[in-house]
Amino acid sequence: MSQVGSPTIPRPHFDAVPLLLFPIIMLLLWPLVSPSTWLTLTVAGLAMGMILFLVTSGLTLVFGLMDVLNFGHGVFISLGAYAGYVAMRPLSAWVASPTLGLNLAVVGIGVLAGMVVAGIAGFLFERIIIRPAYGSHLKQMLVTMGGLIVVQEIIRGVWGGEATAVGMPERLRGAFLVGDVAIEKYRIFAMIAGTLILAAMLWTFNRTKIGILIRAGVQNREMVQSLGYRVDRLFVGVFTAGSMLAGIGGVMWALYQQSVRPEMGGDLTVLIFTVIIIGGLGSTFGCFIAALLVGLTTNYTGFISPTFGPFSNLVLLVAILFWRPGGIYPVANR
Repeated sequence: MSQVGSPTIPRPHFDAVPLLLFPIIMLLLWPLVSPSTWLTLTVAGLAMGMILFLVTSGLTLVFGLMDVLNFGHGVFISLGAYAGYVAMRPLSAWVASPTLGLNLAVVGIGVLAGMVVAGIAGFLFERIIIRPAYGSHLKQMLVTMGGLIVVQEIIRGVWGGEATAVGMPERLRGAFLVGDVAIEKYRIFAMIAGTLILAAMLWTFNRTKIGILIRAGVQNREMVQSLGYRVDRLFVGVFTAGSMLAGIGGVMWALYQQSVRPEMGGDLTVLIFTVIIIGGLGSTFGCFIAALLVGLTTNYTGFISPTFGPFSNLVLLVAILFWRPGGIYPVANR
């Protein structure tokens, strides 16, 4: 008698086609500039993309797991940036120190402060503003935009409306010279930070119990509740975590711009939604790829034609949506 083997569970297929967009975009610029300029712009674009990923990852996380469209996401970016600035300001000696360890420590303190303040703000934002609007994207858009305006005015009242300079740590200033190519140190640091955060997010939501519970709660809330888990508390935790990620992005963006402004988070709203729409609403890896593509496109077009630079991302968005209406890595049922 023949023995029937157990069924094999097919592994999910990874779609590598969107990754071909990188060589396509890079090769379009290659004949227009010198090799050293091309490499400089490419590294700068990838670094900018990493910072954009840090800024947008919290929002795509919240939408993907909670189905919440938060147009007030910029609030947490601004609050994180100002919290980081306030925490780093008394440590000016560490900022100016030639010791790399002290430089990284002061950045870590700023990031920690940004995470804590943005996380607390996110918890209150979810409790007061988001909770009554669950299940209605239109209400979510309206109340979160209103929340953005209110908090932005509070920030302006506390810190003033003018831009405030943020000091770059000494060892993160300047650039490496590789032949004729200048690569800014802070951009390398941002690329490393973005990669580590992406890896942590993917590991958490695919390899840990809390990540499995959250994803299960999204798919079947009643089943998870019947097992004795409080799905509402899990979702509050997700929103708080997404706000903390925005706080990290705010500190990194403030260092990148070397300044903070009350409206800096609100000014990024269009760019943030451009990234998450290109990547596929709710897709963490799609957000990562889209942020890199936007960073490259912005730097390339800004160098060739500064007047066209601000519109290049909209052209990229339209082209991607014509190709894949759900984004490059769409999430099911979104």
